[in-house]
Amino acid sequence: MKIEQFEDKGLAHFSYAILSECAREIVLIDPARDPQPYYNYAKANDATIVSVIETHPHADFVSSHLEIAQTTSATIRVSKLLGADYAHEAFDEGQEFTVGKLTFRALNTPGHSPDSISIVLSREGKDEAVFTGDTLFIGDVGRPDLREKAGNMTAKREELARQMYHSLRDKLMPLVGTVLVYPAHGAGSLCGKALSGANSSTIADEKFGNPMLRELSEEEFVKELLADQPFVPKYFGYDVALNKAGAPSYKPSLLQVNRLASGTALEAGTIIIDTRPEAEFKKGHVNGAINIQQGGKFETWLGSIVGPEEQFYLIAADEATREDLIQKTAKIGYEALIKGALVGTPAIEVTMPKLDVEQFRQHPEQYTIVDIRSATEHRNEPIFAGALSVPLPELRERASEIHTDKPVVVHCAGGYRSAAGSSIVADTLPGTEVLDLGEAVKSFQSASAAH
Repeated sequence: MKIEQFEDKGLAHFSYAILSECAREIVLIDPARDPQPYYNYAKANDATIVSVIETHPHADFVSSHLEIAQTTSATIRVSKLLGADYAHEAFDEGQEFTVGKLTFRALNTPGHSPDSISIVLSREGKDEAVFTGDTLFIGDVGRPDLREKAGNMTAKREELARQMYHSLRDKLMPLVGTVLVYPAHGAGSLCGKALSGANSSTIADEKFGNPMLRELSEEEFVKELLADQPFVPKYFGYDVALNKAGAPSYKPSLLQVNRLASGTALEAGTIIIDTRPEAEFKKGHVNGAINIQQGGKFETWLGSIVGPEEQFYLIAADEATREDLIQKTAKIGYEALIKGALVGTPAIEVTMPKLDVEQFRQHPEQYTIVDIRSATEHRNEPIFAGALSVPLPELRERASEIHTDKPVVVHCAGGYRSAAGSSIVADTLPGTEVLDLGEAVKSFQSASAAH
């Protein structure tokens, strides 16, 4: 038996291939949008993919389960509660199947979603591992607030939080302590709030070190779980529906994206996402463009700022970056929303001024300061007294709340988000001087900590 873990760092997503060496057969769990790495793994091991299991209809990425099943004839297994639109076999508590000497057993573990399952892997009668999806993470548990308006079954967050309490204590914690825990996400995922940087654990280690598994009453657990959950990106409900239906095949969908020649006139009124470095963007860009820089979390911020009902242009610094960005966009199922993708700067009609940081440091009262970090960051780690808190995912809708009687300074925690935020504010408040504090915010954080 081999358990291969695949990691998508941008989405902090883990997927798995479990190989039966005697049968040369593979079971996949929660595969990502691009199926090629799994095909490569199967080929390298001279094995056949025979089943794909989805622990639930994911909100934060699009899965390739349907494409893999159509390509390899593998059987898709999901909970019957999911109401999947594609051909599948129901896989719920009391059901199991074998591959070689391996047995896969389903546990219904609602909490993150009503249709969540965990999969226990046994070899010759001994439980070896459990794949917990978004139910149990390393150091945390899944958030219960994503299915109030999405999916085949909806449920209120408190109801799901109570189900999570019992899924953990009645289904997962009773497993033998040596059982390995393989979650669907690691640190940086928005599907929980305090995930560890580790990529696996054991039931015993989680019972010892996971704060959500310590001795708590149901009421205490629910209260703690519901507090301070991160924001919900605009694309999450869209991806739940796409995963329930089954996504279109990856490469053909990428090829359908309209690559435009440099200098192509862009249709007025369509969102423009300019992914070039912020320094280049500030020197000149198309009027109204939003600067979401190419980077490790590009797809998350794209899907947090742009809704699934909106089309957009994608501008990249060069051709290789354009292709990489289209692939990242496809990870959240947004490639069909790209009206056109092009390289370079189609215009330099708008520039953004550079902030005199020392002037700002001496006289912060002469500026309207906007903190676009999360409300929790703003509350727990204040940097500027009196700063207006408008988290980046809400900025397009709330920028008009910003007072314009002074120059506006936008900041986040490290400079990436403020590049996007300042571009949104500048477009929303024409005639107002909008400045990006950028990475200089770190010097103010140090001063704050020192005092």
